Formats: sequence, structure tokens, C-alpha cells
Amino acid sequence: RLDDLFQARQVSHELARELPGIYRVLNWTDYHRNFFAALKMEKRMMWLLLFFIVVIAAFNIVATLVMAVIDKQSDIAILKTLGATPAQIRNIFVVQGSVIGLVGTLLGVLLGVLGSYFVADIIAVLEGLLGRQFLSIDIYPIDYIPSDLRSSDVMLVALVALALNFFAALYPAWRAARLQPAQVLRYE
Repeated sequence: RLDDLFQARQVSHELARELPGIYRVLNWTDYHRNFFAALKMEKRMMWLLLFFIVVIAAFNIVATLVMAVIDKQSDIAILKTLGATPAQIRNIFVVQGSVIGLVGTLLGVLLGVLGSYFVADIIAVLEGLLGRQFLSIDIYPIDYIPSDLRSSDVMLVALVALALNFFAALYPAWRAARLQPAQVLRYE
């Protein structure tokens, strides 16, 4: 018996070294190895799912900024004729894309944290509205959805979202910086 159950693996390895080879040392993690492997794979799949959701959001930002570049071609051309450098034009669209991503990330983090804190209440409200129990105690060993919010996970997802958003803003900004004022204004 241990005070810290997560020390079981380390203690079992120490016992296996100290005891002669006639004893076989097992701990509680050995008895449930498949369960823990399934949980580890589920966590990896959730990361992959979140990554693809963020990538899709980044593609939406790219599409929005490309449409803004197309819509604002004449304005960009006028700025260039007034002396704006390609770097300044590029920075305008990078900042615009970064602000969109920052606001989206902050809203996503806020809603995600609130949702994880109140998931049991949300499920209870939905069950009451729909008149149906989602997690029946007759079928599942638990009748609630557990939530373990880790600030390191939240920060990592937020940082990945911000980084992907920044890189997503680079292409439309580069495209805006390459516009030729004479070609754009010729047809205005």
C-alpha cells in the first residue's frame, strides 16, 4: 500500500530488482494495462481532432482574408500609390488575421473552459429538455460525464491555434503586398 498511488510503477520496479527472480511483481497499472492504453490513445485522438478543427478554422481565416484582399484591391492600390510599402500592406493583413484569430481563440478558450466546468449541468438540462437520459446507470458504470480540465492542455491548444492562425494570415498578406497598382486601377 502506498500513500501516492502513482508511485506504484516505480515501487514495483524497485521491488523486482531487490527480490530474487522467483517472485513476480505486479501493480495496479499492470492489471488494467489495456484500459490505460485505450485512455492514452483516446487522448491522442482528441488532440488530433482538435488540431484538425483548428486547421479548418485557419483555412476559413485564409479564405476570409483572401476575399478581403480581392474586395479591397483598389484600396490597396491607392495606398501603394500614396507611398505604402509592400511590408506595410503585408503587416496590415497579418494584423487583421491575427486579431481575428486572437478573438476566436479567446472565445473558444472561454467557451471550452466554461463548458468543461458545467458539462454535468449542461447534460442535465439537455436530458430535462429532451426527456431522455443519455448515460443510464443500467448500461454505463457512471451516470455523469467526468471533466478534467488541465491548464497546460488549454494553453497548448490556444498557442497552437494562435500559431496556425498567424501562419494562415501570411499567404493573403503576401498576396496583398504583391498587388500591382497600375493593373488594379486600370479597370476601376
